Amino acid sequence: MPGASVAGMAAGITYVRGDASAPQGAGVKVIAHVCNDLGGWGKGFVLALSRRWPEPEAAYRAWHRDRARNGFGLGAVQLVQVERYVWVANLVGQRGIRTGRSSGVPVRYEAIDAGLAELAGHARRLGASVHMPRIGCGLAGGRWERVEPLVRARLAEQGVAVTVYDR
Repeated sequence: MPGASVAGMAAGITYVRGDASAPQGAGVKVIAHVCNDLGGWGKGFVLALSRRWPEPEAAYRAWHRDRARNGFGLGAVQLVQVERYVWVANLVGQRGIRTGRSSGVPVRYEAIDAGLAELAGHARRLGASVHMPRIGCGLAGGRWERVEPLVRARLAEQGVAVTVYDR
């Protein structure tokens, strides 16, 4: 796997050093990441996605803009095809964003759980592996000790190969 070094495997999840916006391996791949429910796109991992492809951001903004009619909300997932064998999953797992006045963190574990369950169906239908940074643990403020069991239960234990990338 050029560009990534395998760092280990835990309970059906492969951990590698590398960039989740450049997923490694053969076959169909879905890059999963967490979005907020405000329609904001501009910090964190989404910047790496936007450097590679304009479609995920454009689709997310349109999805948010038309949210009264399309199911946008916490726990929802939007799949956007960016290459023949690469999709991006915009998963709404964050309530709002962190500001200087914020109390608490924006991550919503129950929304990530629901989104991962939906994503599993999409991944199985596409015959895809799922690739991600440590979702919900950057700007959303979550803890991987709480997210990893959700990823394991909803994806890895359902037969979906998962690779988590650490920079």
